[in-house]
Amino acid sequence: MPDMPRLWMRHETRASERRAPLVPEDAAKLVEQGVEITVEESAQRAFPLADYAAAGCRTAPAGSWEEAPQDSYVLGLKELPGRPDRLRHRHIFFGHAYKGQSGAQELLGRFTAGGGALLDLEYLTDDDGRRLAAFGYWAGYVGAALAVLHHRGRLETPLRPVDRPALDALLMAGDGGTALVIGALGRSGRGACDALEAAGIAPTRWDVAETRSLDRAALLGHDIVVNTVLTTRPVPPFVTHADLDAPDRRTAVISDVTCDVTSDCNVLPVYDEVTTWDRPVLRLRDGDRPADLIAIDNLPSLLPAESSRAFSAELAPQLGRLTDTDPAWARCLRTFEAAAHADHTGSTHVR
Repeated sequence: MPDMPRLWMRHETRASERRAPLVPEDAAKLVEQGVEITVEESAQRAFPLADYAAAGCRTAPAGSWEEAPQDSYVLGLKELPGRPDRLRHRHIFFGHAYKGQSGAQELLGRFTAGGGALLDLEYLTDDDGRRLAAFGYWAGYVGAALAVLHHRGRLETPLRPVDRPALDALLMAGDGGTALVIGALGRSGRGACDALEAAGIAPTRWDVAETRSLDRAALLGHDIVVNTVLTTRPVPPFVTHADLDAPDRRTAVISDVTCDVTSDCNVLPVYDEVTTWDRPVLRLRDGDRPADLIAIDNLPSLLPAESSRAFSAELAPQLGRLTDTDPAWARCLRTFEAAAHADHTGSTHVR
């Protein structure tokens, strides 16, 4: 029997992060297969630590991953804390470090200094380049839902996590409005379309064919625009500052599910920072035709139980075969090594 991986699931330092990359029921299956799992304490996680212990996982204090055995894979979702300067473990999380994003060079430098590696979940793909585990559907669902609620004047702040029945009840309590989903055939796009339909809105659905030659007048003719397109190379922007000033603009709310704001791959270069749970809406234009933007980079955490269970169901089988020889994980490692090398040679992009 091959050696089984040793996983260490860390506490998420971001205060608004409620999700878990691995839920207790999937952890139990991995433990039965011989995977050793340690789970850190976390008061904000949607799943109690006791449920992981009952699943056969070991437990540890929050933030103790720095002292984990050298062969441990440290599993998380969002950004690492700023220390230590040298990262010696292999970390599995969404690093957002391969397209020139803010802080990318610093993060890659910490890994190269410590001898560790980033196995970025965004780049865990099959042989055809399709992602093997993603939060996309729920990101799109929540992103569109927030846009609808804001457009109807019913978005309460600060945002708080809910379950889907509660969110759908809010969406159904209102009507009116038109909406466009860009990237409608992808995971996030399908989620966005489903949320809009739950709100009683029949969305206009655009994908590759419609964005290849963009009809800006048609885009700006919708009350709500939801962007779910993730590109790995610069493309002509979907909305520009000139579009926001166009006299015939109807668009009042833009929800950027992708949130590629600090990258030159950003298709919505009309803002320069993401929004937050406390302040989810950024005013782009004032006056009698206001334009607002929602760009929250952990949208699925507003539906933490549903999104975590869906993601964990996809990720757990991959964790069960976590080795250097598994094709998907080997690709992840090669992508990191290329990025780290590119960083040292002055380039910040990995295709």
